Amino acid sequence: MRRLILAISAVALAATAALADPISERQAIMKSNGKTLKSISAIAKGEQPFDADKVLVALKALNDDAQKFDVQKLFPDGSQTGGDTTASPKIWEDTAGFQKAVDKFKADTASAVSASPADLDQFKIEFGKVAKNCGSCHEAFRIKKG
Repeated sequence: MRRLILAISAVALAATAALADPISERQAIMKSNGKTLKSISAIAKGEQPFDADKVLVALKALNDDAQKFDVQKLFPDGSQTGGDTTASPKIWEDTAGFQKAVDKFKADTASAVSASPADLDQFKIEFGKVAKNCGSCHEAFRIKKG
């Protein structure tokens, strides 16, 4: 009986750890995106001078993170309640809609990199598309804190 309890406990612990990993991984990607967006938002607002190299490095970082965003891997069934997450249940209720939003983000970040903005006006256009994706996805698929 003792072995059975230990075996069940080990399986439960492994399942909990398996669910914690996607949460940690998706949070790491989101934190990286937030940090990257913040690093160039002052340029978009005109608070810092336009720097094409800095902008392109940031856009490439956003695109790299976007391409890592695998909905099935990062949002498996059961990960909506395990751990400290602000992911909305809508992700699992409307997985197709969430996937569509992720695909749009991937396409827009790739497009921004391809555009390789050479001036502030072009950068604002590309940055606006990417930032709009973040805002609309967070509005629809994230639980607001506080």
